[in-house]
Amino acid sequence: MDNKLSKLSDNELIQGYRNGNSECFELLLSRYQTKVYGYIFSVVKDKETADDIFQDTFLKVIVTINSGVYKDENKFIHWVMRIAHNLIVDFYRRGNKMPIVPNKPDYDIVQTLKLQDEDAEQQIIRQQTASNIRKLVKMLPPEQRRVVILRHYGKCDFKDIAARTGVSINTALGRMRYAIINLRRLAKENNMHIEL
Repeated sequence: MDNKLSKLSDNELIQGYRNGNSECFELLLSRYQTKVYGYIFSVVKDKETADDIFQDTFLKVIVTINSGVYKDENKFIHWVMRIAHNLIVDFYRRGNKMPIVPNKPDYDIVQTLKLQDEDAEQQIIRQQTASNIRKLVKMLPPEQRRVVILRHYGKCDFKDIAARTGVSINTALGRMRYAIINLRRLAKENNMHIEL
């Protein structure tokens, strides 16, 4: 890896990555992967789950940076940790599991509790959204469709997806990123509301 790159700030590396230098992102990843993964694992206490959440965290980082939405405020690691935290919360909500509550005086336990069950209207909306997404996934190019199906329906991590599809992990991540971009575009073109 270029020694000059290692001296760049996070924001300079992000800009370099936006300008097409993938080494900049690899350096950002290596700079923070231990901290981010350590935090995720300390909460979920399961290697497979931690691996999945870690990969999803950096997939969101890639998608956000490439979409031009990320704002350079010299708080890159704080933003990444917030994404990881939100994905952990989503994991517990999906599995209807109760996370371990930190013993801190300023911790708000109400944030981790599901205060009410899903009502009939929310259930219908969720089912309709799932149906819309399935229709849109069928419209994706085959290689993108396969990555989405393996990731979200097959619950495979990107290492498995890469092995199953015969491509590198970066290619699998790239296909997922393009799939998300295409799903958003297709949803807009078909007047479907989905959250990705």
